[in-house]
Amino acid sequence: MPETEFATTLVVLDLVGIFVFAVAGALVAVRKNLDLFAALVLGGVTGLGGGFIRDVLIGATPPAALADWRYILVPVAAGLLTFVFHPTVGRLERPVALLDAFGLALFCVTGALKAVDYGLDPLPAALMGMVTGIGGGMIRDVLAGSVPVIFEGVLYATPALAGAAVAVLLDRTDLPLVVVAAAGFTTCLGWRLLAMVRGWRAPLPKGPANV
Repeated sequence: MPETEFATTLVVLDLVGIFVFAVAGALVAVRKNLDLFAALVLGGVTGLGGGFIRDVLIGATPPAALADWRYILVPVAAGLLTFVFHPTVGRLERPVALLDAFGLALFCVTGALKAVDYGLDPLPAALMGMVTGIGGGMIRDVLAGSVPVIFEGVLYATPALAGAAVAVLLDRTDLPLVVVAAAGFTTCLGWRLLAMVRGWRAPLPKGPANV
């Protein structure tokens, strides 16, 4: 696939991932009985927050979300649709969760590879990939007054870090970019889906906490 066509494909997939993440964020606002503005804010930060954090940390300013109007329009549209049609959207929680896993896998890879392009070494680049995938959800949960779900045993950040690490390491080889991205994507997606299906969770403290 020509590089320009691959870049266009990544943008389209990126926007799809932002839309799905924004729907998840807006649903949090609706379920907490918050207003339309809250739905737009939580949808926006869920879809764009991770990319904002990554771009600022690696010096890619202004962030991509501010340089392309589509990156603002997509989460706004997702927030509005979720707010208006929330009973229907809420019943689609399983498909949304599945698409969320695809978005996580995509973001961790594209975030990591962008960090590499900006000169980061493999470890910090992999961390930036993870941040791209989980940063928006963390901001959403904090704004909504909840403990971020990734701190409650949900296997979300670890698959993102694994997928980003695979992409970063393979990027140092002579493999085509499509193969590199696909390997990282598959690693993250496969782990995340297995965790969802089998109920895998990160270890939590056993017994009562000491105070």
